[in-house]
Amino acid sequence: MTSVHELIRGAAEREQAVGGDPAPARGTDRPRASRRPIALRATGASSCDSGLSQDPWQIDREPGYGPGASTVDQIPGDAPRQGPLPVRYTEASDEQLDAWITAAREALGGRVQILGHFYQRDEIVRYADFVGDSFMLAQAAKASPEAEAFVFCGVHFMAETADILSGPDQAVILPNLAAGCSMADMATIDQVEACWRELTSTLGETTADGRQAVIPVTYMNSSAAIKAFCGRNGGIVCTSSNARTVLEWAFERGQRVVFFPDQHLGRNTAKAMGIGEDEMALWRPHLPLGGHTEQKLRDSRVILWNGFCSVHKRFTVAQIERARAEYPGVRVIVHPECPAAVVEAADGAGSTEYIRREIEAAEPGSVIAVGTEINLVNRLQQQHPDLTIFCLDPVVCPCSTMYRIHPAYLAWTLESLLAGQHPNRITVPESVAGDSRVALERMLAAKP
Repeated sequence: MTSVHELIRGAAEREQAVGGDPAPARGTDRPRASRRPIALRATGASSCDSGLSQDPWQIDREPGYGPGASTVDQIPGDAPRQGPLPVRYTEASDEQLDAWITAAREALGGRVQILGHFYQRDEIVRYADFVGDSFMLAQAAKASPEAEAFVFCGVHFMAETADILSGPDQAVILPNLAAGCSMADMATIDQVEACWRELTSTLGETTADGRQAVIPVTYMNSSAAIKAFCGRNGGIVCTSSNARTVLEWAFERGQRVVFFPDQHLGRNTAKAMGIGEDEMALWRPHLPLGGHTEQKLRDSRVILWNGFCSVHKRFTVAQIERARAEYPGVRVIVHPECPAAVVEAADGAGSTEYIRREIEAAEPGSVIAVGTEINLVNRLQQQHPDLTIFCLDPVVCPCSTMYRIHPAYLAWTLESLLAGQHPNRITVPESVAGDSRVALERMLAAKP
């Protein structure tokens, strides 16, 4: 089975072969492969480009989220950036990196655990002690009190959550600080607090029956500061697997919900609960009252933040129709971060763990089209050769920030730990961690 890295390189070579206007590579005068644009929304576009096949240390300090990310996503100015990696690691061969990682893991033993996200590249997952989604990895950190450190092969908000839930003496290391999340960055704590002031001023704090006028709910894909905001304002965190349970919890306590930062997970979950789109409002943080009248907000049961995942926004109903035309009888399953029309056109929708379980339960010979990140889809096909599994999106484009975790960074991190150092340690101040923990513990208790 071809690796994702090889797929990206092959796509770039094919684009070069068919021509196009080459654009100069970042920071050089060298031409590079032309980029294939992908519409993400009516007012903007994104592209998945051949720069993804570059080693991440070549692009870690450049502006924006890097090749393959949405060009309309604005990265915060204070987003963490990775410092230079020692030449020993950047010039090492794959075989050398493997030898160093393997030796360091053996020497560290159970003192250090490597946690790998489902969307991580195969070259990293092979070393992971535990593989899962962001919720599962946070649980794994909490359930491992014997570990001195966790090497978190995911993105920044995930490492923050692991630090909040792990013990105070346990270190959480993110191998590459440039591994962020554009969705999480679409809601800042200042924006959320401004939104809350407008909502409570307009709607009040409590209803006539004593319930909260608005309950804040944030997806796991958000900063620790926003999780803390929810914790201290009677709110909760949710995952893609327990979002419905969490909304039910919120409606027992409040008249309506404000949902950060992914509008699609919030909308899809609410619609599955029988809430109509006329009872939802999309909050645009740059507009007064989010762009709505006071009456519209009063009539809404769910107020959705205007955020999204650039990977899952790529999936379309046209892709599903094409899959059904080419493979009669195909089963289509997608992640609930996809737009509502895509979720409604699919045969099933759920978390990455749901997708994995659905494929494991499929009959031999089944054909399954999946709407989620390509590394997971590619890996599932490798693991189930008796099935035909493919990604709905014909453009090979992984989560560009998750892809920043490269074996060179893992080798550097493990050897640093072996030397008694803690590079890239992610530490959430207790002033934030305490309230975050409240919202996370409520989430852990909300079992679907």
